[in-house]
Order: sequence, then C-alpha cells, then structure tokens
Amino acid sequence: MIDQVKIPVIVNGAAGKMGREVVKAIAQAPDMTLMGAIDTSLEHQGKDAGELLDLGKPLGIPITNQLEPMLTFINQKIQRGVMVDFTHPSSVYNSVRNAIAYGIHPVVGTTGLSSEQIQNLADFADKASVGCLIIPNFLIGIILLQQAAMAASQYFDHVEIIELHHNQKADAPSGTAIQTAQMLATMGKNFNKQPVEETEKLLGARGSLTDNGIRIHSIRLPGLIAHQEVIFGSPGQIYTLRHDTSDRSCYMPGVLLAIRKVSQLKSLVYGLDKIL
Repeated sequence: MIDQVKIPVIVNGAAGKMGREVVKAIAQAPDMTLMGAIDTSLEHQGKDAGELLDLGKPLGIPITNQLEPMLTFINQKIQRGVMVDFTHPSSVYNSVRNAIAYGIHPVVGTTGLSSEQIQNLADFADKASVGCLIIPNFLIGIILLQQAAMAASQYFDHVEIIELHHNQKADAPSGTAIQTAQMLATMGKNFNKQPVEETEKLLGARGSLTDNGIRIHSIRLPGLIAHQEVIFGSPGQIYTLRHDTSDRSCYMPGVLLAIRKVSQLKSLVYGLDKIL
C-alpha cells in the first residue's frame, strides 16, 4: 500500500555515484518513500536497491531501466510524485520532459543542459503547471561562494574561474561554473580587458570564454570530486574564493530540501538559492 503522507520519489541514475547517495538519503528520510530506482547499466538490472548500496537490508525496490512505465504508475496512483535525476547530459532532457508530461516533479542535478533546452523545459513546465527544479549545485557552501564573488566583482575587473571534477564527469565546464559566470554577468560589466592581443599556441589553453570576458578552466582527474575556484586580480593583489567537497553525502541536505519544495511549485526554478 502506498503511503499517502510520505513523498514518493523515483531516482533516475540510481546506480551512479550521486544516485546511490540519493537513494540512501531517501531511504533514511522519515517523510519520503522510494518508489523506483532507475538505471540503464546492464550489470545492476534486477538488483535490490538496498543490497546494491549495502544498507544491511533490502528495500524491496529493484533496479530497472524502465523509466516511463514507472512514471505512468506514479501518475496513476499519486499526484505529488518526484523524480530526482542524476544521469547523463545526453539523456536528461528527455527524462525531465517525460516526467513533466506525466505530472511528476523533477529535481535535476544532472548538468549539461543547454540554455535552449532549459528554456524549452521552462515553457513546458509552465504549460503543465508542474514544478521543476534544475540545480547545478546542491551545496550551501557554493551559494556562499557565489554571493562572495558577486560582492567582489564590484571592486575587481579581472576574474577567472577554475572548476575541478572527477574524470567521469561528461560535461565541461561544470554547471556550477557556468552558473557562477552567469551571476557575475548580471553585474553588467565586461571583465578581463587585455592590454595585449593573446595567441594560444595550443587550442583551448586559455579556457572557455563567456560573452562578458570571463575565462572558465576545466580540470578532470581521478581523485577529485567537485571543486571550484573564483580568482580575482588587480595590481598588487589576488583574491581567491575556493570551495571543496570531500564526500558526496554533503549534497544530500540540499537534495532532500529540493524534494520537499518542488511539489509546491508550478513552474521551473533554476538554482538552490531560489528555494532557501
């Protein structure tokens, strides 16, 4: 029997590094119930989500690659279901659009969506009156870093962003780095006016370039999780803001907050700071 009090949640990408943490957090949350664990990896099909995570007991939820039938089931039985997506940039758009079409509220941690795709999803969510959260980063620390960067940008005209992630991350730059650059762009100024004409001896040596002159550099190495630096410079001084993660469990308070908030929305909202 479905508990009508607890929030029913589907995790898409359940066998991935972030997906496993999400499944564990939902299993331990008193106000949530795991309804589905979706993953396309063949090696995990049919395995119990609890046994895969070594929780000490089965959850009675098998790993399956059948997302749409699960969305259909939730749509027919429950009106306030949530889908958390930590999958891949190549599949996230269709998964989120399908969830909205079935009246399931998406919480999206997968990055790599283009601006056009986000706008299309926003238009679709508006028409369906279904809340959707797209969150490049679920960490309070990153929000504080971005706020500090906004404050610093009033006094510095030169800034570059370095983001560092594990080498299994498929998209670059990271969604967090792009969001940070977008926030700095709202200051209405162009950064990094160069006194000389630069020449790259190797293509990409200076990183990617935003419309307002901010350079973003992406590093991918095993041993990293997720890290970001925003470096400001002016004659005689450097001001560096940095955030590091050492365990993926640090994302879970933000993920659980988003799950609790998304069903209260009627449109797409971008960024964790909008729901704090």
